[in-house]
Amino acid sequence: MIIKNPKFEISAVSPKQYPQNHLPEIVLAGKSNVGKSSFINTLINRKNLARTSSEPGKTRQINFYNIDDIFYFVDLPGYGYSKMSKEEQVKVGQFIEKYLSIRENIKLIILILDIRHKPTEDDKLMYNYIKATNLPFIIIANKADKIAVTKVDEAVEEIKKELKTLTETIVIPFSSERKIYSEKAWKEISNIIME
Repeated sequence: MIIKNPKFEISAVSPKQYPQNHLPEIVLAGKSNVGKSSFINTLINRKNLARTSSEPGKTRQINFYNIDDIFYFVDLPGYGYSKMSKEEQVKVGQFIEKYLSIRENIKLIILILDIRHKPTEDDKLMYNYIKATNLPFIIIANKADKIAVTKVDEAVEEIKKELKTLTETIVIPFSSERKIYSEKAWKEISNIIME
């Protein structure tokens, strides 16, 4: 997909701030610093539309990126960031949950994991929560450039085993650095938004 004019639209913490134009929404979930912003930037071929940071826990709001008025990438705050106060974690958790439970525009949830590590307890909780929403979802195993190419399939299988994924769950390796596997991710997204 060739993207011509993507733009950051709004950061929201409550339903009244969500965009009102009914475009399909592709939601990105994952722990802090797993590479959600880099994933967006890689797919739309821009360096820094979605702001990346080496400091985890930077995204504290739900960020809506309007992709050519075709759909939104919706970047949720990362979870599992230990320096965020308990009170703040609860608050962020509540507005994420509210968004996921009431928003009718959500067409696909993408759970982004780090391919180098076993899914954390937080990852497992998020996976089970997403599964329970009954919304379509896929898993992106990010940072595939950090392991040997020969180990990628094995790492993907390990993620599936740890999460006890459903047989039909799609897990796609991904690398923002090398931009490999982007076509597979786009194929899944296009299938959803063209429905």
